[in-house]
Amino acid sequence: MIRVLLAEDQQLLRNALSSLLTFEDDFEVAAEVADGQQAWEAIQKYKPDVCVLDIEMPSISGLELAEKVREANLPCKIVIVTTFARAGYLQKAMDARVEGYLLKDEPIEYFIESIRRVMQGERVISTDLAAALFMKEDNPLSVREVEVLILAKEGMTTDDMSKALYLSNGTVRNYLSSAIQKLEAESRQQAVKAAVEKGWI
Repeated sequence: MIRVLLAEDQQLLRNALSSLLTFEDDFEVAAEVADGQQAWEAIQKYKPDVCVLDIEMPSISGLELAEKVREANLPCKIVIVTTFARAGYLQKAMDARVEGYLLKDEPIEYFIESIRRVMQGERVISTDLAAALFMKEDNPLSVREVEVLILAKEGMTTDDMSKALYLSNGTVRNYLSSAIQKLEAESRQQAVKAAVEKGWI
């Protein structure tokens, strides 16, 4: 019996996946949760064989959760599900050593068979996602631009950044401006979002 944990914040999709898995003779849904923190607690409590994690969830994202599971040396397999064919996300998933990375619009038969293959020791990636990995863009950001975007992601002001990096406010603003230009964004928040999606910060 393959014991599965489902972590998906869209209730309709979560319920549908749970029902379909329950119909299979070799599956048992150990738990179904709506956010990353609940998933982390359920993984430790129920010790599932496979964790099916939505890539974007409240509290803790699927990728962050995958990293926590690996750091804790928990034995469960991890399958990330996503609506986004983004190379940066896929690269981060590979870095976290996930066993599966699937698009949500895959046929349910493919989804179920992928979990079985993962349990047999295979790594399964949706074809469209694998193609995205080969189209990966080179990171145009300098080390300093990456640093200021990471601090911006943490909510720091320009003044906070200048103190943290031992730079003047003007220098920090220049790095932010340069990063925003390179990412063709209109604000630091948009630049952070773009850099995260591409896996550059």
